[in-house]
Amino acid sequence: MASQQLFRALVSAQWVTEALRAPRSGSPLQLLDASWYLPKLGRDARREFEDRHIPGAAFFDLDQCSDRTSPYDHMLPGAAHFAEYAGRLGVGEHTHVVVYDASDQGMYAAPRVWWMFRAFGHRAVSLLDGGLRHWQHLGLPLSSGKSQPVPAEFRAHLDPAFVKTFEDIKENIESRTFQVVDARAAGRYRGTEPEPREGIEPGHIPGTVNIPFTDFLTQEGLEKSPEEIHHLFQEKKVDLTRPLVATCGSGVTACHVALGAYLCGKPDVAIYDGSWVEWYMRAPPEEVISEGRGKTL
Repeated sequence: MASQQLFRALVSAQWVTEALRAPRSGSPLQLLDASWYLPKLGRDARREFEDRHIPGAAFFDLDQCSDRTSPYDHMLPGAAHFAEYAGRLGVGEHTHVVVYDASDQGMYAAPRVWWMFRAFGHRAVSLLDGGLRHWQHLGLPLSSGKSQPVPAEFRAHLDPAFVKTFEDIKENIESRTFQVVDARAAGRYRGTEPEPREGIEPGHIPGTVNIPFTDFLTQEGLEKSPEEIHHLFQEKKVDLTRPLVATCGSGVTACHVALGAYLCGKPDVAIYDGSWVEWYMRAPPEEVISEGRGKTL
């Protein structure tokens, strides 16, 4: 599929500014702040949103919009839950959703929500390139307080091709049907730096390739060009003509891999939703590859 046939994955701060100033008829715009942080950072994403956000944005809570019965963090919710949640945030069938977050990297959790909308059949979704960091750098307007979006009717149908399970990944160790890219920092992948979650040791799934999610971003927090991203995949011997699956710690930064591939014209990257937390908890010790302690019985 040629990249020009894909829905625009990135929009600039200038584009958003103009869209807010002169809304297009028939295609309402809804901004979503999808900020989410690991607990160890001590940041309260919702409170920060109420302190400052892009005008008209609503707060998308990754933990609330998830399968609350799962033992793993923010796993995909059911279609009915997602539809009800997105509708409450003002997203309707024809809404163009633009997702951003307030991370120091420029983009951290926002690609997860971009991927979720696509997985549930809503393709009119983009990411604000550079996020709130770049928006503030340009001195663009900010609002504060709670958001009050006008509820809309939204329908969701999960496309199972977007998601891989523990069983899929385990079977792939032998079959090598698809390539797997791990988006965590190199030390966590290798097993030499700690995982942020209690009781989880670092390491990786057998046969995976490591491309830290920050490698897709410039120092300014903007997305690298498709040419640079293509070169990044080539350097790691990832063949974009073959099936590709992304993983990370809990399914958030893996979506940067899906975004990078999408920008190169490959829209079919699936996410291993349980990612490393589930793998570590369920896999036998010999399938936890680590230069550190690994997993013992």
